Amino acid sequence: MAYLKLQNINKIYPNGFHAVHDFNLEMEKGEFIVFVGPSGCGKSTTLRMIAGLEDISNGDFLIDGKRANEMGPRERGIAMVFQSYALYPQMTVYDNIAFGLTLQGADEEYIEERVKNTARILGLTDYLDRLPRALSGGQRQRVAIGRAIIRKVGIFLMDEPLSNLDAKQRVTMRSEITQIHRETGTTTIYVTHDQTEAMTMADRIVVMKDGYVQQVGTPYDLYFNPANVFVAGFIGEPPMNFTRGKVKEGCIAMGGELMLNLQPKLQDKLSSYEGKEIVFAYRPEAIVLGKQENAYNIDAKVELTEMLGDNTNVYVKIGEEQAILKVDPHDTPEMDSMFSYSIPYDNVYLFDGKTELVIK
Repeated sequence: MAYLKLQNINKIYPNGFHAVHDFNLEMEKGEFIVFVGPSGCGKSTTLRMIAGLEDISNGDFLIDGKRANEMGPRERGIAMVFQSYALYPQMTVYDNIAFGLTLQGADEEYIEERVKNTARILGLTDYLDRLPRALSGGQRQRVAIGRAIIRKVGIFLMDEPLSNLDAKQRVTMRSEITQIHRETGTTTIYVTHDQTEAMTMADRIVVMKDGYVQQVGTPYDLYFNPANVFVAGFIGEPPMNFTRGKVKEGCIAMGGELMLNLQPKLQDKLSSYEGKEIVFAYRPEAIVLGKQENAYNIDAKVELTEMLGDNTNVYVKIGEEQAILKVDPHDTPEMDSMFSYSIPYDNVYLFDGKTELVIK
């Protein structure tokens, strides 16, 4: 039996706005699940329904087999870390971390033992006497996490906890949160709009758009087997390249003079798409410079290059279409030059032009 189960969960506000549609998910104990999607997709609303901070309009939420819809936040055994840290400025780090246990009336010796152990896990041992204003953003976030994990709850919820940190701090805190999860083994749901956080931290990812779940899977599944155009474009940096075209006599006609011959094994499979629109897609790093066999070969013009150290992003124009390629910095083509690249057949994704679902 799944530890957490969300079954046909909906959130409809009094004004009629339908924020979350038929959300379904089962989580095993100890899993690290990330909800990811653009702003307004319903991920934070879903998290707040799990926490008991929002009422569930329809559907069932079960914790270890027990219906929890009507349970209060404290009854659910949940701790939550917010985007804003929400620390008490007049309290020391020690008192902030201990706050939950103090409210419960725990013994002082037990509190001291738990605070010191939590501080050790979070690297805060030398800061227990300081006030929050004397800490960096990353340290404050660790205090907020400490206040949550000290209570030994069954479910740990995090709502965009790294969005207030700078880029370097976010990278550090990603690895620290992952390590904390390994040490505590607490079932964790983490909300973010940053697909890099999702890919690097999650056991499984839930991709959302406009209140609907688009796909649930491991980072590997979402990257290499996207269910639709949205997931394919949202996961990955730079994003996947998409070109719309029509199937025409064994070819894909993609505007202007750009026409690619379909690989032989696809010609029969796509015969039902004759005259219909499909989406031809490939990732920026899935290309090979020069022309190859068993690949789609394309001639392009370089419009812009971005040297990033370990790779170079090359923005190209192919007839009327544009694309981004990721190449070795030593092989970067010259600005405004014409060059050829190929996309191996196995690196190409095709999507239905109308439904935008992947064509298996």
